[in-house]
Amino acid sequence: MYLNREMKIKNKDLENPIIRHLSLLGATGSIGNSTLSVIRKYPERFQLHSAAAAKNWKALLPLIAEFKLKRICLFDALAAKEARTQCNIEVLEGLDGLCALAADPEIDYVVNGLMGAVGCKPTLSAIEHGKSVGLANKETMVMAGTVINRRLMEFPKATVIPIDSEHSAIFQCLAGRPHSEVESIQLTASGGPFRTLPKDQFEHITKAQALKHPTWVMGQKITIDSATLMNKGLEVIEAHFLFDMPMERIEVVVHPSSIVHSLVQFQDGSLMAQLGCPDMRLPIQYAMTYPERWPLAVERIDLKSLGKLEFFAPDTDKFPCLALAYEAGRMGGNAPAIINAANEVAVDLFLREKIAFNDIAELVATTLQSGEITENPDLENVLQSDAWARQQVQASKLVGRRVYA
Repeated sequence: MYLNREMKIKNKDLENPIIRHLSLLGATGSIGNSTLSVIRKYPERFQLHSAAAAKNWKALLPLIAEFKLKRICLFDALAAKEARTQCNIEVLEGLDGLCALAADPEIDYVVNGLMGAVGCKPTLSAIEHGKSVGLANKETMVMAGTVINRRLMEFPKATVIPIDSEHSAIFQCLAGRPHSEVESIQLTASGGPFRTLPKDQFEHITKAQALKHPTWVMGQKITIDSATLMNKGLEVIEAHFLFDMPMERIEVVVHPSSIVHSLVQFQDGSLMAQLGCPDMRLPIQYAMTYPERWPLAVERIDLKSLGKLEFFAPDTDKFPCLALAYEAGRMGGNAPAIINAANEVAVDLFLREKIAFNDIAELVATTLQSGEITENPDLENVLQSDAWARQQVQASKLVGRRVYA
C-alpha cells in the first residue's frame, strides 16, 4: 500500500528540514513542468539529480545547466544518441536507463511522471532500492498493483505516495486513519468535454474536440482518457490497490467544476473532502514534502463566490470505458493489465486518426473478452498480458476502417 502499510511520523522528523535528492521521470511533460516549479520554489530543500524524457533531449539541455544534473535518460535510442553529442554528462537510454535513474544510490526520491505502461518497471526499480516514489503514473498500479504491493512488503524502506489529484485527495482525507473506519471512497470526475453531448453524436467526435478538456491542461493521452472516462476507470483500479479498498466500495461522481478532488465516507457518517483550485503543483508538493505542508502560491478558493457545487452520477451507457474498468477490476488478476494496454494502443490509434472515438471502447471490450485471465499474476504474466493486448488491438479490423479528412 502507498505508505508501506504504516509510515510513522516522529517528532524529530518534523524538527529537521526535509532535503530530497530527486530523479524526475517525465521531465518535459505537464507533471514534470509542475514538479520543476515546486523544486525552483525550494532550491535549498530539493536537489534535482537526474531527469528523463521520451525523446525531447533539447528540452533537457536547459535543465542540465540550471540544476547541474548528473545524468539524463532518453527513452528513444536515436534521441539518446543525438543527446550524447551535445551533453557533457552521462546519457542513458531506454527502459533500462529509466530503471537505472530510479535505482541511483545518490537519490532518495523519484517523481514518476511517465505516461503509460513504461512507468511500471522504473517504479519497481525504485521500490527495490528503498526509494520514496511520488507516483503520477497510474498505469503502474493498474497493470501491476498486486506486484507493486508485494514489493512494498518486501522492501519496507520504500514508500509510494500518490500524485494524481484524486488519489492525493483521498490520501489527505484518510490522514492515516485505519481502513476499518472507511465505508467508501468517492472519486470525482470532471465529466470531460462530452458530458452533455447526446450519445448519438459520439460517432462524429473528432480528435480536436476530444483534446479540449474543460478543466485541466494535460498531455494528449490522458486528455483522451478523460474524454472517454477511461481515466476515471483506471483511477478506480488504482485506488483499489493504493488504499486496499474493494472495488464495490469505490464510487465515481461527476463534478464538473473540479473543486472537490475526491471524498472519503467514514463509517460514522462523516464525509471528508479535499478541495482546491485545479493546480497539479498542490498534490505534487504535498507528495514531495509529506508529512509537512509548505507554503504554495496557488489560487485560493473563495467559498463566497463559488455559488454551488454540482455532482452527478456518471453515464456508463455514454461512457462504457468506465464500466469496462470496473469489470476488469472485479475480474482481478491480469485483467486490469489487459484493458490498460488495449486502451493505450486504442487511444494512440485515435490520436493518429486510424479509428473513431467510439472504437476505443469497442477495442478495449473485445480485447478483454478474448483475454486469458491469470488470477495471481507475477510481473512476467503482467508484461505478457500487456504485449498480447497491444497486438490484439493493432490487428483489429477496426483499424483504418474509417477515413478522416
